[in-house]
Formats: sequence, structure tokens, C-alpha cells
Amino acid sequence: MNGRAIGAGLLTTAALVALGALPAAAAETLPSAPTPEQAASAPQTLDTLSRFFARDGALARSAATPRVEGGSVPVRILSPDFVAGKTGAPVARVEFRASRAVASDGQKASLWTVKQPGGWQVVNIATGDDEIRYAEQGGRVLPGGLVFREPQIDAWYVQKGAKVLPLDEDAVRAVGKNGTSLAAYRSRVAEAYGDKLPGSAYAKKGAAGGYAPQADATAPHEEPAVTVASTAAGAVLALALTGTAAIRRRRAARES
Repeated sequence: MNGRAIGAGLLTTAALVALGALPAAAAETLPSAPTPEQAASAPQTLDTLSRFFARDGALARSAATPRVEGGSVPVRILSPDFVAGKTGAPVARVEFRASRAVASDGQKASLWTVKQPGGWQVVNIATGDDEIRYAEQGGRVLPGGLVFREPQIDAWYVQKGAKVLPLDEDAVRAVGKNGTSLAAYRSRVAEAYGDKLPGSAYAKKGAAGGYAPQADATAPHEEPAVTVASTAAGAVLALALTGTAAIRRRRAARES
């Protein structure tokens, strides 16, 4: 996987940050829209994408002509309730939706959208299209499965029933190339993160954000609405988004 530039820290309505490539104030000008797809393809968003793709001088801003391909996908992150062993808790919860953007020279980016009172808004741009690519890969590997990410080790998985299969090299290192059972995976993450849940000393001192509670409960099998509040809550503990950029920079160095 290529190294990615993603916004460090919690996502907020004024935090469209791409590892310093764009000012945080840029997000203030991005529109809200009724759907994630409309927010991603809005003229102001495409203009911001042109600056994003031209940030390293790879091409002129006027020549970027970015386009958004396909629909958005829900991006799920390992759930604190699952780590804590809460009965019936799914392995992961939706934190935001992602759309794939492509520039004229083939560069790709992932647009992260969250729901606010006025509609959906893009709050972050990440280089590459991991979120969409792994959603597509998971659908091929285990049709109907739930694709999710364990952010602290930047690992992607797909889960269906009692089976958890790896989708990238970090997940293979964690659970083996043939995957593992859901129960065994729960035991692994409970051991790794169980002391970092809400109320723990780790969370109280603010290390990596701690785990924060979900803003609203949802009915079983219902996809929760992705909001700025829930996304901020999801940048958590050892699963925090805050460490992701550094992880991917290290990975890029290994692969270069």
C-alpha cells in the first residue's frame, strides 16, 4: 500500500487537512448536500481537489480536472463495544463514508464525508483510495461480509458470521493468511485494547484519544447515521486515526 496523507487528529467541520497540503480553513467553504455523493462532487469540492492533486507540483491545478467515481462506501472502524465483549455488539461501527476521486494524471484520493445538521459534508481528503478499494476487495473475498479497519495497526479485514479474513499485509500479520474466528479475533483485540476503553486510566489521560461512547443507539442491523460527533468519537484509543499518517509513512518507507 502506498503512504497516505490524511488529516491528523479528530475530524471537525473545519478540518479538511491533508498532512499540511491544504489549510484547515478550506473546509469552511465546502458545501453541505443531501447525500455524500453530492457533497463529494460539488463544484467547490472539485476545486479543492484540484488544489489537492496539484499540491506537489505533479500537475497544474487547472489540468487536474478531478472526477468522483462511483458511489460512497461506509467506512467501519473496530468497535469499542466489541472489544469490551458487549453482547451482540458488531465487530465494527460506521464512522464516515468515503468516495473515490481521480485526477487527470491518475492520482487517487478518498473524500471522507460526515452528516451534519445541514446535510453531508466533506471533512477530510486522504491520498489513495484504500477505503473504497478494500470495500471492493472484501466483497470479492467474502461476499456479503462486513469490511472494517483496525486503525492502530492499519489493518483491513472482512467479517461474515464466525469468520474474519485479512485484506492486507498488516491484517495477515495479525491473524494469519487464512484468517481467524470471530471469537479468536475478539480475544486478540480485547488483550490489545481492553485496558484502553472508556473510563480507563489510558482514556482519562487522553492517550490517543481514548474510547468515546457512540452518540446515539441504533436498532440491530441498522446502519447508524455518520455525524461529526460520532466520527470524532471514533478517533479513539489505540484505534485512533491520529497515528495513521505516521504508520503509513513508515510503511511507504519499507516499500520504497
